[in-house]
Amino acid sequence: MSPEYDEESIVAQLQDPQRCREAFALVVKHYSQSLYWQIRKMVISHDDADDLLQNTFLKAWSNIAYFRGDARLSTWLYRIAVNETLTFLTKQRQQNNIPLDGEDSFLVDRLESDEWFDGDEAQRKLQKAILQLPEKQRLIFNMHYFDEMKYEDISQVLGTSVGALKASYHHAVKKIEKFLTSVH
Repeated sequence: MSPEYDEESIVAQLQDPQRCREAFALVVKHYSQSLYWQIRKMVISHDDADDLLQNTFLKAWSNIAYFRGDARLSTWLYRIAVNETLTFLTKQRQQNNIPLDGEDSFLVDRLESDEWFDGDEAQRKLQKAILQLPEKQRLIFNMHYFDEMKYEDISQVLGTSVGALKASYHHAVKKIEKFLTSVH
């Protein structure tokens, strides 16, 4: 049985060349599931989320020497995952000839054909509503609503003020409510 995860101890071990690899394995084990679902809610596809999760950990591993503990490890990892996800979505839009500020309808199509999606019709409608949101609002909504992250933590990940996050979340909720009440 693995010892209890202690971030302070893990960060110290990450700085030690003798223990870094072992400590990073604990980081991967501890954060894989939460990062996977954060990414998956943005890209929909299981395979894409899996690839982006691997990219996130590869980027974290290759930059671990630069992590000094100014932010929490979870914040640093979420920031990498968010950046990887946003870069991926930008490339997807370019491949699908969608304007950068356009609607991510290709994600709705993915949701419709996703063999891994096991939700009922109400969950599918909620996901469609969320996919109608602009990218940043979608991120904020997912982090706060599904992951129950505090605004202060989201602020650290996204580099946005708490006030702006609260406003974005409020607008996202209103748009989702409007979408759900207009869908038959």
